[in-house]
Amino acid sequence: MKFHDRTLPGRGASVRDDWRAWLPQEKARIFDSLTQDLEASYAMFSVSLDEAIDLSKAGELDKSYQSVDVISDLSTRFADALTALLRSLSEHARHYGTVPSVAPLDSSNYQGPRAQRAARMNSLLSHVILSQRNQFLHKISTLNEIVADLAADFSDSAYDFANDSAPSAQLFWRSADIYHFDLNTCFREAVVLFKSFLVAMPNQELLVFDRTYRLQLRATSLRPDSRPRFLRPRRMAPIGGE
Repeated sequence: MKFHDRTLPGRGASVRDDWRAWLPQEKARIFDSLTQDLEASYAMFSVSLDEAIDLSKAGELDKSYQSVDVISDLSTRFADALTALLRSLSEHARHYGTVPSVAPLDSSNYQGPRAQRAARMNSLLSHVILSQRNQFLHKISTLNEIVADLAADFSDSAYDFANDSAPSAQLFWRSADIYHFDLNTCFREAVVLFKSFLVAMPNQELLVFDRTYRLQLRATSLRPDSRPRFLRPRRMAPIGGE
């Protein structure tokens, strides 16, 4: 049986305490609604990517190729939603001075070299940045940077793969698997940040934050596509003596 610590609003002693803390009804409603939407978006992307990777491993390359466009679109939608959350947290903290508990990123939780470097730098700077508010803002900025880099790299790789410019299908799906892993890590970090943020945020600011998030989400969904639909008929592998 789990017991929730029904503490008064305000920053907890640690991120772990925040994660275990009870949220008042309105805060719990916003937390559950927002994270469930993100979870659903992530699940659609994750399942589609896993299926495509399995098809590739089974040698069904044409079927795995046909799913690249859908996976890229689902990836962009999820990355945009996650970015909207991170930007909302940053904007609210800057304007209202919310100071939640924060823990630095751990580079061992990432697989890609760029994400590892960014996480390592965040961890190093956490010992230099004395203000907890600035530590929180820097962590959000780092996560935002990682998500943006991951999404851009995957989009470029998918474009190259669709246009026969990728070195190999195996290399593409391997890089997609790393992207999947690191994007999931950013997602989980963002959810933990969000929970600590809600613990520290006064109840009267809930509607303002919710409005900010909806505006950020709408802004990302209305932005023009960075590149047109890119799939074209792919060359079929020769069979036998053909």
